[in-house]
Amino acid sequence: MRAMILRGITSIPENPYPLDLTELPVPTPAENEILIRVSACGVCHTELDEIEGRTPPPNFPVIPGHQVVGIIERIGSQVKMHSVDERVGVAWIYSSCGVCKYCRSDAENLCPEFKATGRDVNGGYAEFMTVPASFVHRIPDGFSDVEAAPLLCAGAIGYRSLRLTGMVNGDSLGLTGFGGSGHIVLKLAKRQYPDSPVYVFSRTKAERDFAVELGADWAGEIVEEPPSKLDAIIDTTPVWKPVVYSMRNLAPGGRLVVNAIRKENSDQAYLQNLDYSNHLWMEKEIKSVANVTRSDVQDFLDLASKIHLKPDTQVYNLENANKALVDLKTRKIRGAKVLKIN
Repeated sequence: MRAMILRGITSIPENPYPLDLTELPVPTPAENEILIRVSACGVCHTELDEIEGRTPPPNFPVIPGHQVVGIIERIGSQVKMHSVDERVGVAWIYSSCGVCKYCRSDAENLCPEFKATGRDVNGGYAEFMTVPASFVHRIPDGFSDVEAAPLLCAGAIGYRSLRLTGMVNGDSLGLTGFGGSGHIVLKLAKRQYPDSPVYVFSRTKAERDFAVELGADWAGEIVEEPPSKLDAIIDTTPVWKPVVYSMRNLAPGGRLVVNAIRKENSDQAYLQNLDYSNHLWMEKEIKSVANVTRSDVQDFLDLASKIHLKPDTQVYNLENANKALVDLKTRKIRGAKVLKIN
């Protein structure tokens, strides 16, 4: 099979070809696994974090990719809940232990044995992949494979982030950064909270224009002040400066939800600009998002199908995965990027 593999940590600005196109044997599913013929795989900023060492894979080489859609090719001998030719998806959560206190309380995203697709195990930048049968998701009708792929991470983690804001209809929402997840959250918020104004902060004019095109009530640069203070803000950027400005822009009692698996160190010193009275006082909160649960993914897929929510996508062939990653790194973004494979 064809696969794009990562052989080690590297810097994309210095090495714009971090992945190698390679021929590998088709993997064999274990008794509790399924083999998927991959048709599409979303491209996520987390892949940049893996490649550049902020959340490094434990072993190399590894096949990245954790927004995977495909058809079941084979099933293991113990698999009962799925069948050959079924269309399924794989998200960031590849497996968890199933027995710890987190797994027992619907918090498997916090499990110490959490394994991530495309980081801890081979993912979907390939023509085939294996996955435990209990960690795949049936894809609702109405979505193409390319449309469904970003829903598995950009959509699901955005859905979790929106829930973690605790907002209700009428509360104001800010979105800092406007990539794959941000544009899905905007669409979701406009449907779920029709009376809530949504303000978008982005460092690029193209993203700001895109946000307004999709229905944002206002769009400005990271450092701009919005028309009013915000009840909730979701930050999807990889850097620290937006955290400081987001805290400034929160209303009393407001909550910042940081939807990023890692932050870069390039501007970490900017945190020294935090001023208690302006940024933290008045019971403002900061909450991080850690991974997703299976229920996050399935609930969001069902909701997206019900409300006819579809992402905007930019499509690349598998062999052009490096270009997709460079475009993501350099903020050439309009919606979600997806590799079309089989």
